[in-house]
Amino acid sequence: MDLTELLIQIVVSTIFLAPVLWLAGRALVGKDKAKFFDAVWIVLLGTVIGAVVGAYIGGLVAAIIMFIVWLGLIKHFFDCGWLMAFVIAIIAVILFVVIAAILAIIGIGLLVLIL
Repeated sequence: MDLTELLIQIVVSTIFLAPVLWLAGRALVGKDKAKFFDAVWIVLLGTVIGAVVGAYIGGLVAAIIMFIVWLGLIKHFFDCGWLMAFVIAIIAVILFVVIAAILAIIGIGLLVLIL
């Protein structure tokens, strides 16, 4: 496990995932329970734990472990149940895909304008 790669992964994940996770949490559990820095901690810990689990355990087992870890982190930091943590995770994924698609379309549009 390369430390530089892990640090880059942490920074990029935090920049892109934390706001989306925070928005999903805020929409579902409210602003009192879903704080932005809680979302940052979820992403930070999830990324680090994921790197460690991925380095020592691979494949489907690692994916299942990390799924449970991410849900546990959401449950703990956003003070909700397992089902609500699952719903927050699903909404966050959907939001992330929509935002990524919009950014891709804007990027392609800008590229066409430049060329």
